Amino acid sequence: MQAQERPLARLAFGSCADQDTPQPIWDAVLAYKPEVFLFAGDNVYGDVTSPDLMELRAAYAKARTLEGFSRLRRQVRHLAIWDDHDYGLNDGGAEFAHKQRAKELFLEFWNVAPDDPRRAREGLYMSTMLGPPGQRIQVILLDTRYFRSPLKPTDRRGAAGRERYLPDADPTKTMLGAAQWQWLAGQLREPAELRLIVSSIQVVVEGHGWERWGNLPLERQRLYDLIAETRAAGVVFLSGDRHLAALYRESTGVPYPLTEITSSGLTRYYATSREAGPNRLGAVYGLPNFGTIDVDWWEGTVGLAVRDEAGHVRRQATLRLDELKPR
Repeated sequence: MQAQERPLARLAFGSCADQDTPQPIWDAVLAYKPEVFLFAGDNVYGDVTSPDLMELRAAYAKARTLEGFSRLRRQVRHLAIWDDHDYGLNDGGAEFAHKQRAKELFLEFWNVAPDDPRRAREGLYMSTMLGPPGQRIQVILLDTRYFRSPLKPTDRRGAAGRERYLPDADPTKTMLGAAQWQWLAGQLREPAELRLIVSSIQVVVEGHGWERWGNLPLERQRLYDLIAETRAAGVVFLSGDRHLAALYRESTGVPYPLTEITSSGLTRYYATSREAGPNRLGAVYGLPNFGTIDVDWWEGTVGLAVRDEAGHVRRQATLRLDELKPR
């Protein structure tokens, strides 16, 4: 008799792991016993100033020596996408001159197979389906770096809500690029009960002027509209980048309430984080953290949590799968 595929129930994710900083948090991550771990970006810090990408090479070399990080990679199935600091350029987008070589270093570090589609196309976006029919989790990792148009700089650097960038409604600008948008439409049409869309930068979040999908509001609305058009049920956003953790929910202009959990960082954090959060669920959490997703297929619930360096829950929300559907 063929063995039945088991549904997944425990996933974890995180971002912003500086290879030059102690990383004790991996003990708590491993104690949680995730079945899959998602690396959401800034998995190393290797901003480059040299054409041979010496800094990024050194960052990856150092990361290979880290015991907790390496143990998780050996023991837990994992998937990864980059953000700006393992892309190689702070807040970088399509303009980064060394992006193709940075991609090659990424593929080498993460042991991506020679026949993997990412080796034959531009960018690092990918998707996989986990679990049996009726209990499927689709993991979609978006590349928000390789194709992204330049952002509109602020007119008041450091001002609350306008810290670095302003919303730009230029219809010629893109977050994902034409090929990735087309690919994403196809992925969202695949049948799945829960979809974890990993975006290295925050998606639904409002209230700040750092990097986020709201910098290109037409592109963010395009994402919401695509979810509606494809009738993609079960969408939950996972993000990093910000050196803080929190939960958010958007109910306007979306096919159903869309929830986002931001977990950042595994080592990089802002203990004094304070910012407006008009669609945030509760307060931010500003110490080292990782995110968890607990699925109870029989209760039909998805538990989202931000956990601290000891594995204790600091922020949480529970979603019902039957409510994550277009009306």
